[in-house]
Amino acid sequence: MAKRWLAAALAGLLALSACSSPDSSQAPEQANPAPGAAKPGPPPGPYPFGTVQQKAPAIQDGKVGVVRRIQTDKPYVFITMDDGAVKDPSAQGLIQQSGGHPVLFLNNRYVKGHEAYFKAILDSTGAVLGDHTVNHPNLKGKPLDFQKKEICDDADDFQKSLGVRPSLFRPPFGNYDQNTLKAAAECGMRASVLWTASVNDGVVQFQSGDKLRPGDIVLMHFRKTFKEDYEAFIAQAKKDGLTPVPLADFLG
Repeated sequence: MAKRWLAAALAGLLALSACSSPDSSQAPEQANPAPGAAKPGPPPGPYPFGTVQQKAPAIQDGKVGVVRRIQTDKPYVFITMDDGAVKDPSAQGLIQQSGGHPVLFLNNRYVKGHEAYFKAILDSTGAVLGDHTVNHPNLKGKPLDFQKKEICDDADDFQKSLGVRPSLFRPPFGNYDQNTLKAAAECGMRASVLWTASVNDGVVQFQSGDKLRPGDIVLMHFRKTFKEDYEAFIAQAKKDGLTPVPLADFLG
């Protein structure tokens, strides 16, 4: 009798265990998204990007204003990328992942023949196109007609090849004179944009102090060190408690 009772008890326990185990016909709950699911993008911005937050300085005496930094008490910083000489294949992905929203101040001599590369960046990252002259000459001291040709032709060529005409201008080397500001205005530019910090060889360099400040405009280039330079900017901005936002929104 004892053996029969023990066998019956064991059978009952096995039946109870079978009833309480997960149903193998049901898929287990997934801790990770399915392959191919959309990856999370950069966090949403502090305001609706693409909306005008501030206006560019008014054109006076037929000349655009010069902007070195943006006057703001908000924790915003701005990144700009010049020339376009080196087409780093990682640039588009890096900008997309970080949500940096740069202004690309490009020379047509570097863009020509590589339009697809720059158009992909402009179309997918929230970047804005800027004018940096066709050939990157030192404009200071040059005749007005020479300067107009460099600035206007750059904008006109981009309108044809990239489908957008820039309205923000940066003088090569940061050098300009009154003819430069007049030529920029006559070519349809809203402002001449300089900078307050730059990134070279993966190091952020400050014109004053030892950190980025709200409203700083940062310069970097399409160089072989693009990845190191851009990541250095993003890290410095985070360290200093700043969010990269579109410069064009503050020069509307």
